[in-house]
Amino acid sequence: MPHIDSDPAEGPEASGGLTKLPFPPVTPSHILHCSYHYWHPLYRTSTPKARLIPLTDAFISYLRADGIVLPPDQPARSTFTNDDSGFEDSDDEQDDDENDDPSTAWPEVHNQIKDTIQELGGKVTPKLNWSAPKDATWIAVTNDLQCQAPNDIYMLLKSSDFITHDLDHAFDDTDPEPSESTNEPVSKSPDVPKIPYHLVLRKYFNLNPSLEFRCFVRDRKLLCLCQRDLNHFDFLFPMRDMLRSRIQSFFDDKLRDTFPDRNFVFDVYVPPPHERVWLIDINPWAIRTDPLLFSWMEILTMKEPAPIEEEFVRLSLKSDNGDLAGDHQDRSSEAGDDSASDQEEDDEEDSDVEDLSIFPELRLVRRDDPEAYGFTSPQYSAHKLPRDVVDASQAGPGGMESFMRQWQDLLAKEHQRQQDESSDGE
Repeated sequence: MPHIDSDPAEGPEASGGLTKLPFPPVTPSHILHCSYHYWHPLYRTSTPKARLIPLTDAFISYLRADGIVLPPDQPARSTFTNDDSGFEDSDDEQDDDENDDPSTAWPEVHNQIKDTIQELGGKVTPKLNWSAPKDATWIAVTNDLQCQAPNDIYMLLKSSDFITHDLDHAFDDTDPEPSESTNEPVSKSPDVPKIPYHLVLRKYFNLNPSLEFRCFVRDRKLLCLCQRDLNHFDFLFPMRDMLRSRIQSFFDDKLRDTFPDRNFVFDVYVPPPHERVWLIDINPWAIRTDPLLFSWMEILTMKEPAPIEEEFVRLSLKSDNGDLAGDHQDRSSEAGDDSASDQEEDDEEDSDVEDLSIFPELRLVRRDDPEAYGFTSPQYSAHKLPRDVVDASQAGPGGMESFMRQWQDLLAKEHQRQQDESSDGE
């Protein structure tokens, strides 16, 4: 499905004469409200187990720096003298080793990361305030976000364009905050709010991507929702009503009246036995958020679903034998033509009950949808290696391909070493 939101300046043909998608103003405060450190304390009991580590300026500088330099994993070597050879490990060599350890500039963060990994069972998945480094999993041995050591986390964070966006472009394309007195936008200031960056470490678990859903809220109403994984899953279709009901109830109970913004997007996970909904993330109501199976123009112009209470009234208007009850019968007799009026109202009532516009739309990928077969490129491929680098890697046995094989071998050996140490510790 072509996404209308791919370019905010669409032509008149694509947007019914509009030259810009009709988003309400997106301010820095809207972006900050979607930061994990802001909303997690509000909904801690509805999220998977996670810990937040405040990040120092030194650690942020490390993430921004070019190149990947990792702290040494091995314990520091002790000085020794070999009387036979006359060689000695000097203090100067040890000093050089310490200078190569970037964590000496942020020991508090490094130690908190190590302690948190152990606290959460030895396996975690990392993210920054808004983004997880999903585009960098190609560099991990497990090919996912599973991390068992601090260096696994640093490698993912420093290899991710998503993390770079969080660090350097969080407030891109935002509007100035409105004045409190006039409610009019104030003039743009070169200064932006200082972001309290946090590293989020979530306890690792096997998440089934087919049961993740993205939900769109407009004016505090759940407008529509869809799969996050863009593949066809046949088993979801018989569960559609149940999933929609569970997510609607979760939104009504937890989010509708507590999140500060009237428009936002949230992601949930509904694992078996599908009796509980977990909040995974909250995203801004902005073009930067992927609408997945919808287009933003479709969402922005979509008719709101009717209130749930109105639906209950409609369904209760019929008696057990299919005739209209109560006030409908009174209205029919007043019209002077009971039979004709009954039939007309009955037909209208049936039509109302079957009108799915009264529910938030849950959109799934159907078996015969072209979208179900069109995702031939790897997910997040636009954020991986440039094409010229890939081409160069295939130029000969000494190119990037050989380097990557050696790199993967090295990571595999390190992964095995960590598992062996864990087994010995037990």
